[in-house]
Amino acid sequence: MMIDIYCHLIPPKLKDLMFEKQKSIRELRTNVCLFDLDERFRIMDRYPDLIQVLTVPGATPDDLAGPKGAIDLARRINDELAELVERYPWRFAGAAAVLPTSNIDASLKEIDRAVNELKLRGILLRTPINGKPVDRPEFLPLYQKMCELNLPIWFHPHRSPKVPDYPDETESKYIIWHMWGLMVESTNAMTRMVFSGVMEKFPKLKIIIHHCGAMVPYFSERITNHYNQSEMRNKTNFTAGLTEMPVDYFRRFYTDTALIGNTPALMCAYDFYGAEKMLFGTDSPFDAQLGDYGTKRTIRAVEEMQIPDKDKRMIFEGNARNLLRLPV
Repeated sequence: MMIDIYCHLIPPKLKDLMFEKQKSIRELRTNVCLFDLDERFRIMDRYPDLIQVLTVPGATPDDLAGPKGAIDLARRINDELAELVERYPWRFAGAAAVLPTSNIDASLKEIDRAVNELKLRGILLRTPINGKPVDRPEFLPLYQKMCELNLPIWFHPHRSPKVPDYPDETESKYIIWHMWGLMVESTNAMTRMVFSGVMEKFPKLKIIIHHCGAMVPYFSERITNHYNQSEMRNKTNFTAGLTEMPVDYFRRFYTDTALIGNTPALMCAYDFYGAEKMLFGTDSPFDAQLGDYGTKRTIRAVEEMQIPDKDKRMIFEGNARNLLRLPV
């Protein structure tokens, strides 16, 4: 079996609300596999051994309903996700809950409800969280809660096209905000979690980073060299309180295979994280063929990795079962 741990779905009952609040994102409307189950299943039928874990794309409950309405909307989204998993267990292995993150107490209550009552398999956090970095003290209770529940957090990066790449421009050109900005945001989030001491404080914290670890595997030697040199030359103290080398905290993150293929890049991530931290994920259905293109190429890329078959089985299925505590 192949368990796709990072694919997206808009709860069908709530699609009109999500469309109305995100009018500028045309792809949400035109990509029918995001909300039309028949179309989604038609694509999935081409891969009989495939089962998905659902994550909600686009705006958060706070973005869609504001702080006052976010609690109710998060509950409605999570209820429908749980309903879909229960109705189609051969299609969906589980789902990640969304939260009203502008209200941490309400978020903690919703985590308990989503995990213990709805049987969802973790939480999804869009980073930055309400425009704030992930290491702000106000978010620490969320991390502590997920450690106690022994379930993962999906980090999904976000950038706005309205934020320019250069100071004298008014917007990001050539979709740089999405093409490269998401990788930068994921890398920023990991770096904040490491050097702020969050990963030190919560050694059992399990975070899934999108897009195969973003920039970290490729620049892993730069991490060690840069901070060693900085502390020697500039007398900085970024590693104060850390009991391990910085690069070792980066290795604690989990990551997916969502690169639309690219076996050499997967091998780079494999070399850095090891097989036990990599999980099959496609970013479906965000590709030119409503999920078919990315799924096909991602499967092939993993199959072509020059690694033991047992490691491929871990990536395709075993790691997801262990991390999400799925039934065998």
